Amino acid sequence: MSQRPITEDDLHAFVDHALEPERRAEVASYLDDHPDVAGRVAAFAAQREQLRSALASIADEPLPAELNLSHMIESRKRRPLHAWWAIAALLLLSIGGLGGWTMRSLLQDGSNGLSALAQEAAYSYGVYAPDRVRPVEIRASDSAELTQWVSNRLKQPVKVPDLSVSGYRLMGGRLVATSHGPAAMFMYDDDRGDRLVVLTRPMSRGGQDTPMLPQSTGDVAGFAWADGGMGYTLVGELPTDTLKPIANEIRKQARPI
Repeated sequence: MSQRPITEDDLHAFVDHALEPERRAEVASYLDDHPDVAGRVAAFAAQREQLRSALASIADEPLPAELNLSHMIESRKRRPLHAWWAIAALLLLSIGGLGGWTMRSLLQDGSNGLSALAQEAAYSYGVYAPDRVRPVEIRASDSAELTQWVSNRLKQPVKVPDLSVSGYRLMGGRLVATSHGPAAMFMYDDDRGDRLVVLTRPMSRGGQDTPMLPQSTGDVAGFAWADGGMGYTLVGELPTDTLKPIANEIRKQARPI
């Protein structure tokens, strides 16, 4: 049986977490293969969270008496028509202002924080990957200690990805400071000496799932995504088509059960 086409309604329902698990998996697979559409979906998700954040302070407040339906009907009987035009104009200005600030935040924050996450990973790669003496704080031989340490500091259970199937060995890891708090950095290498960095930290908008998107900073390329409130990024000085299957393996291992 052929798979149903992915529609615009499916994309918006994906952002709203309104799809059945099977359909959600189909849409996620589609987004993996269509990074241009994934970018649009990430923008939808960011806008949704920006609006939720902007209105969070009043979301639980009781409805003002002026907006009670009975009160509004009674007031309309007494209020001249031109007053309603003034109210309508005020509402339009308010909505326009909120939209403007939302778009400004989107431009500053990138795709729901993934750009910042990838930038942090690229910085960490630039600092630690060239280091031939002490690139990691805790070595792979003490991986249990490493896992416990970063999980405690991030206040989230963190899994250290096993990339042996992709030909990469865990060298170890460390905590790194970011503008969004501590992040766990894991470093890997292969028989040729190529190094990869995986960076993970809680996202500022917890619970947001964001499709995997390609990222690049100078010679460092990679992929970033968010799953279950945690952000992940893989970076290295390798072509994106080489990094993508490795990123998919990390996502499969790290995804919450």
